[in-house]
Amino acid sequence: MQWFRGSRDASSPAQYSASLLEITRYHRRMSQISSRLNGLVQSDIRRMSRECERVEGINLGQGICDLPTIPELIEGASEAIQGSKATYSRFEGIDLLRRRIARKLERFNGYAADPEKEIVVTVGSTGGFAAAAMATLNPGDEVILFEPFYGYHLNTLKVMGITTKFVALRAPDWSIDFDELRRAFSNRTKGIVVCTPSNPCGKVFSRDELEKIGALCREFGAWAFTDEIYEYIVYDGLRHTSMASIESCRDVTITISGFSKTFSITGWRIGYVTAEAKVAQPIGLVNDLLYVCAPTPLQWGVAEALEIGDEYYRNLASDYEKKRDMLASALVEGGFKPFVPQGAYYMLAEVPAEFTSGRAAADHLIENARVASVPGPSFYASDRGDRLVRFCFAKDFAALEEACRRLARIAVNR
Repeated sequence: MQWFRGSRDASSPAQYSASLLEITRYHRRMSQISSRLNGLVQSDIRRMSRECERVEGINLGQGICDLPTIPELIEGASEAIQGSKATYSRFEGIDLLRRRIARKLERFNGYAADPEKEIVVTVGSTGGFAAAAMATLNPGDEVILFEPFYGYHLNTLKVMGITTKFVALRAPDWSIDFDELRRAFSNRTKGIVVCTPSNPCGKVFSRDELEKIGALCREFGAWAFTDEIYEYIVYDGLRHTSMASIESCRDVTITISGFSKTFSITGWRIGYVTAEAKVAQPIGLVNDLLYVCAPTPLQWGVAEALEIGDEYYRNLASDYEKKRDMLASALVEGGFKPFVPQGAYYMLAEVPAEFTSGRAAADHLIENARVASVPGPSFYASDRGDRLVRFCFAKDFAALEEACRRLARIAVNR
C-alpha cells in the first residue's frame, strides 16, 4: 500500500482526489460478496444453539441428536481406519454401502434401485439435496415448498437462483388444500419438495397425498424431491410411504435420505440419493464436483450398521414416541398448545397468550428456563409461524426429563 501513503503528497488536489477514488475502487473489489447470499443470515437454529451454550442450557432447538453411537457403527468405521480404507471412494459411494442401501430400499421402502446406476452416496441428505437440485434445475426455475419448511431446502434453492413458491400445510393436522397446490404450479414449476416425515411439523404424508402430488408433477413436468431422512421415526401405528414406491410416481421422484437421524450420527454426514439412472448419473457428477465423495471410513461404518436387526428400528420409534408424549404433556402444563407430530422428532407449539411472538417466547425460555427452542418464523415465509416455536426431543431420557420439568414450571415463573 505504498502508493496509498504517497498519494498524500500529490502535487494537486485533483491528483489527490483521483488517488482516493482509486483507493475506493480497490476496496470495493476486495470486499465483494456474491449476490447469491443476499438476504441469507445465520439461522435461528444456529443462533439458539449458541445462546444455549452461553447459558449452559438444554438444547431442544437444533436437531443435534446427541444419543449414543451404536457399537456397529464405531466398529465398522474403526476397522476401516485401521485397515487404511481412508482414501477417496468412488464418487457415488463404496460398493458395499450402495448394495446394502439397495437391499434396505427394497425391504423397507418398497421399491428397487440398481446400486450401480441409481444410488449416489452423498455428504448428508442436505448434500444430496444440493447435488440433486443443481443437477436438475436451472436459475429462474420455480420450486414449490410446503410451509412450514426446512430452512436448508429454501436457502439452498435461493443460492442456486431458484424461485420458490409456498403452499400451506394447515394446522392442526397439517392438511393440504390441493386446489391451492394446483394453483401454485405453472409452466415454470420444475420441482416440489416433500419432506416426510416433516421437519418441523412432523406430518407423515399419506399414500393418497403422494399420488396426487405425483400426478401434478407429471402434468406440469416437475420433479418431486422427497426428503425422507426421518423415515424410521413414525408413531401411532403409522407407516412411512416412499413416493418412489408408488408406480405412477417412480419416474418423477428423486428420493433423498440418510443415516444421521436413524443412527444418531448427525456429524458423520452420510446420506444418499436414489433416482432413475438418467437422473442419478448427473447427480453423481455434481456430487463429485462439490464433495468428491462422502467420508470413506464412515461409509464403511454405516454399511456395517445396516446389518442391524429390525428390533433396533422398532425400539427407536417406540422410545421417540414416549419422548414425544412426555414433551407434549410438559408443554401443555407450561401453557403452550403443542401440535403433536405423527413422525420425526420435532414439535411445533403455539405460545401462551402473554407472549407477543414466538421469538419472544423462545428468548424467554432460554433466559429463564435455560431451554433452547427455535422461533416459528424460521420455518415460514408468511406470518403463520409468528406465534409458534419448535422443540426437538432427540435427547436422552434424563436430559429431556429435566427440560420438561423446566418447561412445565415456566407458567409459574412467568
